[in-house]
Amino acid sequence: MFSKIKIFISSVQTEFEFQRLMLFEYINSDALLGMFFEVFIFEKIPANSSTVQEVYLKEVEKCDIYIGIFGENYGYEDEKGISPTEKEFNLATELYKTKFIFISKNKNRHPKEEKLIEKAEQFVVRKSFNSDIELKTSVYNSLIHYLEHKEYIVTLPFDATINKETSIDDIDENKIRSFVQLAKRKRGFPLDEDVKIEKILTHLNLIKDNKVTNAAILLFGKEPQNFFITSEIKCAQFYGTTIEKPIPSYQVYKGDVFELVNQAVDFVLSKIDYSIGTRKHSAEVETKYEIPVEAITEAIVNAVAHRDYTSNGSVQVMLFRDRLEISNPGKLPLELTIAKLKQPHHSIPANPLLAESIYLAGYIERMGTGTGDIVSKCLEYNLKEPEFIQEEIFKVIIWRKSNKDNLGETVGETVGETVGETVGETVGETKNKILFAIKHNPSITISELAEIVGLSIRGIEWNMKQLKKQGLIERIGPTKGGYWDVKEKI
Repeated sequence: MFSKIKIFISSVQTEFEFQRLMLFEYINSDALLGMFFEVFIFEKIPANSSTVQEVYLKEVEKCDIYIGIFGENYGYEDEKGISPTEKEFNLATELYKTKFIFISKNKNRHPKEEKLIEKAEQFVVRKSFNSDIELKTSVYNSLIHYLEHKEYIVTLPFDATINKETSIDDIDENKIRSFVQLAKRKRGFPLDEDVKIEKILTHLNLIKDNKVTNAAILLFGKEPQNFFITSEIKCAQFYGTTIEKPIPSYQVYKGDVFELVNQAVDFVLSKIDYSIGTRKHSAEVETKYEIPVEAITEAIVNAVAHRDYTSNGSVQVMLFRDRLEISNPGKLPLELTIAKLKQPHHSIPANPLLAESIYLAGYIERMGTGTGDIVSKCLEYNLKEPEFIQEEIFKVIIWRKSNKDNLGETVGETVGETVGETVGETVGETKNKILFAIKHNPSITISELAEIVGLSIRGIEWNMKQLKKQGLIERIGPTKGGYWDVKEKI
């Protein structure tokens, strides 16, 4: 006979008494959840000789799932200053129980409750809620996810599901052949580019009975957004540290997953600072972006590969003055926590077929090391350790250097004009590129130059200022409608 999965609901009783009873009745009465789960709450304990705390902790030991509801109050404290709720959470953590934490959106929390929430964030996926309906919905989704993960409910991953609205005609043959060339060079892909595309798709598990999967459309579709409208990346740049107008740059990118990644990475690289060294120690001039390109690419690839494609949300890339935020509508697998993301861990992709093809194309180096690589690369650049946040969405925060950190290093900063102003070195490596581009397109814009040369807009502006000082270029006419005149032969 099937043994039901035991759930322990923990909270400060006086604060969430109604919510505990609501979840108890809801889970037990739901046609699907009631088949699999059995709920324990304090209010349903029969009279016995054991102390209340002993009963609680014994129930935590017996449970399969710990649900914690955290709010404003910390609760009664024992002689050591620890509340029953924190004891229950600690025991569930020690016994490696599956834990779901739901946090009410309160502003006046007890300091110890704040610390408990901070501790929980290191071990579990948490979600916040504003209302009882939101709490009930979040609990339902978490339990269904648990059943799917444990294969009590068996469903194919989204990317492996056959898309009944498509056919092989919706696949771009040229994209597949370009992929094979790249995968052969990067990973030794065994098939040749001139074999039938059906054979290539079969090798990648992207076709069955001449019907293509969702992953095939996302990877190689002629028009992926015709079938998955939210498969896009929204990129925005902000002047300050918050989301506020004016927004100097905003783009919505569409295309297959490779095109999405390439466009989003290029967007970020065109906006961040790019430093150029000197030939003091080597004949080669050292150049680098303020944020490691590998970390930017890895974070964007992860967002595209692991997102929930059934969600109405999309991947968002937001560049602020102090940080880069990359978010996606997705959730961590049950085995992974925020703390584990920073350590070596098994690869558990939400979309395994997407992840495999992205790996074969060389967009990621090794499976399961992406988040760790983001951390290590940023630390190598002396940046603050990146943050990973799981709430309703999954977010990666990569910190930029402060203006103080950039002193004398970043071309685009004003300080770069006065500290170590080696025009011959700084401009010398980019001068020919800039002059060549202007010569062939006198009306070229600063943003177009930035894209061609590979510098930030501020970097281009600083270099242009130096070129004007040297008398190598002159602006003819107004800023808008005028053109550049090159004084040096190319």
